[in-house]
Order: sequence, then structure tokens, then C-alpha cells
Amino acid sequence: MLQQFLDSLIADGVFGGLPRDIVYLIGMAAAGALVVFGFVLNVAGVTTFVERRVWARIQSRVGPNRVGPQGILQWLADGIKLLMKEEVIPFAADARLFKLAPFIVTIGFIAAFVAMPFSSVLIVADLNLGILYITAMTSLVVVGIMVAGWASNNKWSLIGGIRAAAQIVSYEIPAALSIFTVILVTGTLSMQGIIQQQGWGPWDWFIFHSPFTFVGFFITFISLLAEGNRTPFDLPEAESELVAGFVTEYSGARYLFFFLVEWGNLYVISAILVTLFLGGWQAPPIPVISDSAVGRNVLEFLTFFLKSYFGVVLMMWIRATLPRTRVDQLMTTCWKYLLPIAFFNFMGTALWVLVFPEGFRFAEILLTAVGFGLLGYFAYRVAFHLRRSGAQITLSPLS
Repeated sequence: MLQQFLDSLIADGVFGGLPRDIVYLIGMAAAGALVVFGFVLNVAGVTTFVERRVWARIQSRVGPNRVGPQGILQWLADGIKLLMKEEVIPFAADARLFKLAPFIVTIGFIAAFVAMPFSSVLIVADLNLGILYITAMTSLVVVGIMVAGWASNNKWSLIGGIRAAAQIVSYEIPAALSIFTVILVTGTLSMQGIIQQQGWGPWDWFIFHSPFTFVGFFITFISLLAEGNRTPFDLPEAESELVAGFVTEYSGARYLFFFLVEWGNLYVISAILVTLFLGGWQAPPIPVISDSAVGRNVLEFLTFFLKSYFGVVLMMWIRATLPRTRVDQLMTTCWKYLLPIAFFNFMGTALWVLVFPEGFRFAEILLTAVGFGLLGYFAYRVAFHLRRSGAQITLSPLS
């Protein structure tokens, strides 16, 4: 861990006579800067390109393909363009809060990576309340959105901010109840502790631990989609109703910050699900690679990243496929369906842990088979639609 590494440097006299707390502060600041500038910003930027290409493929378009090989640098060109744009502040807006809102959103998003476990060693701070810390930091985003909507002095922005507040506060309840199903099984709130109690094989993941954690995974996924303002729950920025929602009056770099957070949040949502339910960074033991600490951590990092990014692509497919819900449908789904199911799911997990404190292997294997069956059916449907789209292109009048 980072603290152990810093302790070894202090013992070797690298920092001279600096107090230990100051060394820890410097080390965590350096690690945080490395995570933000070396990983977070790049992943969020590349995700904008990937999402636009995925949408284009689903809609039989090409997508961005001019800047760089196959358009891979389009995200960088768009970011530079927005940074060079003039930032306009409406005359009637609350200028101080208007300027502050994007930074509140960005701080809440970036702070979540402090307790994000990329491997058994790659983590800025392994907090004993890690999952609560991450959910609290991601909830800070709605504060920034609400401030942006109110400070803009624009009716579309205000409605978008109010929608975001109502939506996120509502869906946090079933999400929290579903997260606590995993905490009941593990007995820890540490992100690393949760991963360490899983294995690299799917049959050792918590999604297949019991029928209740299996259902809890899908409730958590839907709730986090709503908290991230993703389709079909993107009501706070519904273009067909609210122009651009809470970002209607923003331009330039501040406009860029909001969408940096939106696309970066895709990875955060998926990483939370991977940590809680899908084995985290647990990787299969490969003798040549796993024998060295560096090779093992690289393999763990790649495993965690690929699992998380599969979830990101899945959320892109959902956005390009499903229509936006109405506000009443959004609230009905949460309060009438997800919340009661999540509550009974939480109680069922408590009883399951009481009856099977060491787990029930037959149920784990059976649920794993069901999960792979659903995944196989999903792959079959994707292949079917790919074949059908290819046949339609072949039979088109222009061919």
C-alpha cells in the first residue's frame, strides 16, 4: 500500500527530518495527481470518442473519423476547442455560484478515485469506510448540478437541477440497500477487503453468492445509471424538453468540466459494480507473470480495467437503444418497484448469511450457470442483429 511504501522511504531517510504526517500528505497528493492526470482525464476523454463511435455503429453511421487514426484524437481536439472558447456568464446569473458549480461537480468526481482499488497495491488510500466514502463523494456531484441550475437564473437549468436532486436522492436508497447486501456477506466496508473475499473465477464472485446478491447487482446497476443521469434516466439534461438542462447557460471550460464528469462517471459506476459483485482486480494465476510483484499488479490492473470498461460499453449500448422515461415513470420505478425489492432483498441476504455463513456452493454454481446463460443469450442477440443489419445493407436498393 501507499502508506507502507512511504514508511519504507522514511526509514531509509529519503525525506530527511520531515514529519510523518507531512510525508503522507505529499505522497497522497502526488499519487492523486498521478491518478487524475495519468488515468482519469485520459479515460474520460477517450470514452467520449468510444461512445460516439458506438452510437454511430448502432445507428449505421461512421462517427468521428478525421482527427488522428480512425478519429482517435477527436476527443483531444474537442477538449482544446472548448478550452479556447469564450466563457459567457449571463447578466442575471449569480456569478460566484455559477463559476463554482463546475468545480464542485469535478471535485466530487475526482475525489471518488482516492479509494478506488486498481490492484492489490494500486490504491491511493485503502479507507476502512471505502464504499461509503465513494458513494458520498459521487453524491456531491448532485450538489454541483443543483447549484448550476439555480445560479444560471434560467428556467430550463433550474428544472434540470431540481430533477437531478429528486432523481439522485430517490435512487440512492435502493442503491444503498443493494450495496449493503455485499457488506452483510463480507462484514467490511473496505473496497480492498470486499475484493479480497472474492476469487478470480465467476463462481467466487458476489453476484453469484446467493439469489439476493444476484438481484442486488441489477438493482445497483439500474440505480447507479439513474444517479449518473444516464439514459433512460437522463431527465436532468433532456434535450427535447430542457434545451441542455442544467448546462444550458454554460460555455467554454466550465461546460467541458460537466461532460468530463459525465463520461468519467461511467467508469466510476462500472468500477463500483466490478468491486462489489464481479471480483474486482482478482486475476487468474499465470505462473510466469504472477511470480513477480510488478507483473502481478499489472495483470490485476488490466483485469480490473477490462471488466470496468465492458460495463462502460454496455452503458453506451443502453443509451443508444432505450428511450428516455417520463418523470412519473422514473419515480414510479424507484419508489414502487426498486425500493420494495431492494428492502426485501436486504432482509433476505441477512437471513441467507445467518443460515449459510460459509456460503452455499450449489447455489453459487447454479447462479453462475444462469449468469453465463444470460450472457450467452445477450451475445446471441447481438450477433443476430449484426447479421440482420448486414443483410439489410446487402439488399438495399442502392446495392
